[in-house]
Amino acid sequence: MSNGVFRPLLWPTVLTLVMLPILLGLGTWQVQRLHWKTDLIARMEARMAETPRPLPPRKDWASLDLDNLEYRPFTVTGHFLNDREMRYFTQDRDTSQPGFALITPLKLDSPGDEGAYVLVDRGFVPQALADPAKRPGSEPEGEVTITGYLRRSEQRSAFSAADDPQRNIWMVRDIATMAEAAEVSPVAPFLIEADGKVPDGTWPKPGRTRIDLPNNHLDYALTWYGLAVVLLGIYIAFHVARGRFGRPKG
Repeated sequence: MSNGVFRPLLWPTVLTLVMLPILLGLGTWQVQRLHWKTDLIARMEARMAETPRPLPPRKDWASLDLDNLEYRPFTVTGHFLNDREMRYFTQDRDTSQPGFALITPLKLDSPGDEGAYVLVDRGFVPQALADPAKRPGSEPEGEVTITGYLRRSEQRSAFSAADDPQRNIWMVRDIATMAEAAEVSPVAPFLIEADGKVPDGTWPKPGRTRIDLPNNHLDYALTWYGLAVVLLGIYIAFHVARGRFGRPKG
């Protein structure tokens, strides 16, 4: 019977003492990230449930805290520039069908904002209906009031596909670039994603706003902790196989 004597080998012990805290630390960091992400999603969901408020006036745009305003609902009134509609390549959130989100400049009518614009993501259309002629009645005329969620401009990354302005296909919702192509200025430093329901067969389909933040931190935490357990098990099995546990024989 073993008397519990343990004679650790130097280098396996050194490597285990180095790697084990790292794995445990990574697991703990992912648990912290899990709590942070869960709280962030809850705050965003709470924002979306707020009562819509009027869009901030043009004079305040430069000083807005967009991080605090994103996903909050707003109402905005103006006239759409339908001839400058832009098509942002995307997928239907429910069916994964490829198509476009229609982003149209809205010329504001509210006092003090005359002559300013905000880009409005009016909703999704399938690729086959990209041409407005194939979706009669899809371009509102006259003054309209839109309710939707404030969203920040997207940042282009090294992995972003190139826009094709000649074909009116946009891969990144970059407000400055799209506003320049539409020849509208001054433009709000954010866009509004229209919300609401429309009858079947009516285009575009608003209500594209989703909280798409991935929250896989629990899986990552379990992976790191699991690797720590595996490392410890290998360390113990290694020493058992070499007779380093128990009283030496002989």
